[in-house]
Amino acid sequence: MATYQDAAIRAQLLHRHERLKDLLVEERKTPQLVKLLHEVESALERLSDGTYGICEICHESIEPDYLRVEPLVRVCLGHLSEEQQHAVERDLQLAAEIQGKLLPPRDVKMPGWDLGFHYEPLGPVSGDYCDIVSSQPAEGGTYFFFGDVSGKGVAASLLVSHLHAMFRTLLASDLPLNKLVERANRLFCESTLSANFATLVCGRALPSGEIEICNAGHCYPLVVKGGQIRSIESTGMPLGTYFNAEFQVRKLHLGPGDFLFLYTDGLTEARNAADEEYSEAQLSTLVTRESQRAPQALIQACIDDVVRFRSGAPKVDDLTIMVLRKAG
Repeated sequence: MATYQDAAIRAQLLHRHERLKDLLVEERKTPQLVKLLHEVESALERLSDGTYGICEICHESIEPDYLRVEPLVRVCLGHLSEEQQHAVERDLQLAAEIQGKLLPPRDVKMPGWDLGFHYEPLGPVSGDYCDIVSSQPAEGGTYFFFGDVSGKGVAASLLVSHLHAMFRTLLASDLPLNKLVERANRLFCESTLSANFATLVCGRALPSGEIEICNAGHCYPLVVKGGQIRSIESTGMPLGTYFNAEFQVRKLHLGPGDFLFLYTDGLTEARNAADEEYSEAQLSTLVTRESQRAPQALIQACIDDVVRFRSGAPKVDDLTIMVLRKAG
């Protein structure tokens, strides 16, 4: 396990240790609290002697995402008891159901815009983030959030849920877009481990065709305007990188038929059997060629092209796409 991960988990365990000791003083000393305190102390001892994160049965490394969610675990997923495995499966199913409910509804409306999106987790849950929030009144525009958090699996899905709740709460503050992202970044830094970060595109689309967009270290969105395609570079670092990071906003004006194409790296970093990457260049070619299609049809053409490119090679990451086309 990398040193920075050791430091992050150690800090988490020490915090739990202090909290448990406080609870044992404040509350009635229960066997459950005493047992949990001993488990935390044992995990700290394993960190000190270098055996933390090693399965006590097969002596192989325990899955990193599993450790982030269950830092007291002593065996890998493959050596859980049948009852424990069923409990993990139930938790994964519940997590997948909750994450599905956080996605925008398929019939979500954006005044002045046609919208399409595709959300495809690699496993039961995803580390990709996708949300649409309409302002009231509608003239205030529609916010869109699109990103990718570090890691995979349950740990990443927890961070996605955290981002979803955080931005939905912050929107009530009616902050300018860059200040909204700066506030979210500080909260993300304060409430996650030091190794966690999230790339993010945060934007606001007005019915008139005006778009404000902030790209915090995410894959470059593509803009097709007047038949010409270009990308929007980052205007800041990923969330969670620096506490006092500042972010800039780009402004666009799209006319009828123009559109914004957002994607996660599960698209451009897809690989075929020869270990070749799909790449941003191939994506740009596809988007330009199919630019007259409606949003959902354009997304499907992109997915079909990637499937043909992979030629049976397995997927290696979550895949999410969103298209916002200015209505005529």
